[in-house]
Amino acid sequence: MKKINTTIENAWVCPVIGEEIFPLFGDIIISNGTISKIRSKNFQSFLKNPNKVGKDSFNVNGRVVTIPLVNFHDHIYSRLAKGLPLKGKFDNFQYVLKNLWWKLDRALDSEMIVASAQMAALESIRNGVTYIFDHHSSQNEIKGSLATIKNVLNDFRLRGVLCFESTDRNGFQKAVDSLNEDENFFLSNEEKEDFKAMIGLHASFTLTNEMLLEAHRLMKKYNWGIHIHVAEDKSDNKLSVEFTGALPVSRLKKHKLMNDKSILVHGVHLKEKDFIKISEAESALAFCPDSNMNNNVGLPQFVKIPQSIPLLTGTDGMHANIARSLKQLFLIFRNQGLSFDQSTSFIKKIYFDQITFVRKYFSDFPSLNEGERADFIVWDYVPPTLLSRENFWGHFIYGILEYPIHTVLQKGEFLMKNFQLANVDENKIRNEIYIQGERLFNKLK
Repeated sequence: MKKINTTIENAWVCPVIGEEIFPLFGDIIISNGTISKIRSKNFQSFLKNPNKVGKDSFNVNGRVVTIPLVNFHDHIYSRLAKGLPLKGKFDNFQYVLKNLWWKLDRALDSEMIVASAQMAALESIRNGVTYIFDHHSSQNEIKGSLATIKNVLNDFRLRGVLCFESTDRNGFQKAVDSLNEDENFFLSNEEKEDFKAMIGLHASFTLTNEMLLEAHRLMKKYNWGIHIHVAEDKSDNKLSVEFTGALPVSRLKKHKLMNDKSILVHGVHLKEKDFIKISEAESALAFCPDSNMNNNVGLPQFVKIPQSIPLLTGTDGMHANIARSLKQLFLIFRNQGLSFDQSTSFIKKIYFDQITFVRKYFSDFPSLNEGERADFIVWDYVPPTLLSRENFWGHFIYGILEYPIHTVLQKGEFLMKNFQLANVDENKIRNEIYIQGERLFNKLK
């Protein structure tokens, strides 16, 4: 990556110090991909002369700068699933899986995976997401699929933690091949800076005990975490008990598959005893509220979740807009009867839990302080009142999250500047995506 030296001027900079945000008005000076200095300035002086900037500077005119967003549960493979010729019932979750997602993931080939990753990268950058935990599935294109996704994300200068969604629903051999894909990807990227691996598992009701034993072997061998759907729909609990005699979390505990590097996704229908097991294992729960409502599977009862469990946010592949997911969660908290203070506390917990968790994979994930990687995003939000430690969360929930991303930097390099993607022929890429989307459409037709 080429070395970039520049200055972001006239910004409301929002660094993380401990578990607080301490906004200040000033400039961010970047040298060789690192924040070399954050220079405080007088806001009133800026108001008198807002266009005064130095050489090699980018004036953001009073906009807010924060750490980048992280998508802790994406399905990049789902990106072409728009307007497809689908047949069959869709009036419960199992039908949605069988008549959409399991048909789609068997239809994908390498070219379609590239297009899906390109679309996900474009969307992610535009939404300020530069770190992606992806849960991939292409059941007839397993070998090399994670490297395909990595290569695309790398072209866009994003960072990722990738895994293949292992499942027994297409036979034991493909399940084994899926775990082998995780292992091969891990070994080929073990020393790499920008890409890491996890063990990908679909859900308890499509996984045999033999698969969980093999997953445990790999987890122990490489000190991995797992990435798995848990209790997304009532049918996950019901079928898991019918097929294996145990609820999903109980099976994970029995096979020693939960640890502090693991992501359990959805958790809509978890029980109190499940929360205790998850807390003891120090695993994280990732919520995808838009997907839960779209699939009509219900929503978690957030007040029942112990404070000790780390909470994260994902999109389940529906989109890349983590800001929307965060705002959605806040409104759900309020709708479930939580006070403004309680709801804000949940958002704050997610915000700081995400930093702690992502650093288990990328120890250099920044806090927007001097001496750190210059990874940050500029929101198209100019605060109508002064920004301070005391009122940051009011600005964040009711202002910042409602505005689009203006500019994105990763390791000091512009990925997007003033709404324009940098060094990317977006029209050409979108045309390439369409060609593969049309192929998928005709294949399913």
